[in-house]
Amino acid sequence: MRAWQISAFGIDSLEFAERSGREPGPGEVQIRIRAVSFNYRDLMMVKGFYNPKMKLPRIPCSDGAGEVTAVGEGVSAWKPGDRVAGIFMQNWADGPPTPAKTKGALGGDIDGVLAESVVLSEAGLVAVPAHLSFEEAATLPCAAVTAWNALATAGLKPGATVLIQGTGGVSIFALQFARLMGMRVLGISSSDEKLERACLLGLHAGLNYRQTPEWDRWVLDQTNGEGADLVVEVGGVGTLPRSLRALRMGGTIAQIGVLSDPGEQLPLPLILHKQARIQGIYVGSRRDFEEMNSCINLAALRPVVESSSWLQVRDVLKKMEAGAHFGKLAVTVDH
Repeated sequence: MRAWQISAFGIDSLEFAERSGREPGPGEVQIRIRAVSFNYRDLMMVKGFYNPKMKLPRIPCSDGAGEVTAVGEGVSAWKPGDRVAGIFMQNWADGPPTPAKTKGALGGDIDGVLAESVVLSEAGLVAVPAHLSFEEAATLPCAAVTAWNALATAGLKPGATVLIQGTGGVSIFALQFARLMGMRVLGISSSDEKLERACLLGLHAGLNYRQTPEWDRWVLDQTNGEGADLVVEVGGVGTLPRSLRALRMGGTIAQIGVLSDPGEQLPLPLILHKQARIQGIYVGSRRDFEEMNSCINLAALRPVVESSSWLQVRDVLKKMEAGAHFGKLAVTVDH
């Protein structure tokens, strides 16, 4: 079985290796991986920034889709030929997160899916929407579930205003889901071209933050001084102060990303004054994934994805590193 593995940290150190595969044991399912998508977490894993003490070698990537090729003893939920994707955290089936449930994350705690074949637990899989290609389905496990939960945790109603940051995978999924739910979406990006593409997906208004750094003032102008009901916060400590200023009183910040360096001191009094709710979002459970897929099926939603050959994995990661992508990046696994 061929797989990409982290033998030493660094994009150029990624190794295309021959690994020994295995047959599924009791309660396990073997999946032929057809496509894999990338998250910023995968880039940080490969570079050694996410977990410098991670045991190597490690097969990276949490998000993949494929077809069942064999099932182990006692497996009843799946049969050969089923189209499936693995859940991000293999132990989180339902309910609120716990330390035990959040262990077993693919591509981190355990080997990921950037391989021709993987063996996962019967309970660690979901069926993928029938109208999606494998490349589209491979974008769902992390970015889509994260965006889905960011919206769900805020408890918003149609007509609410959502602010997205950038045009990466989580932000574009948040845009698509929010529009399905009847919400108004504002967005900021460093690229006018990407903002134009986002408008074609339903973005109501966009701002180039390089040209207008005080984007929090723009959000207030767009909302008659009220602020956004939800900020899908992917920037981290560098953008959080402006996110707080752009938030309406009693609004929610769904804290997801850690992309930026500190720009100013966190304005703690503003959290109190705004009565802001800051909710950390760390993907979600299998049930969350299944509920999201029901919505995707009913709406016939299609993820925004650019696909390449898996022989170009290093180039794809470098494109992500440069921030040159829109939506999701994926590779097709050549068998």
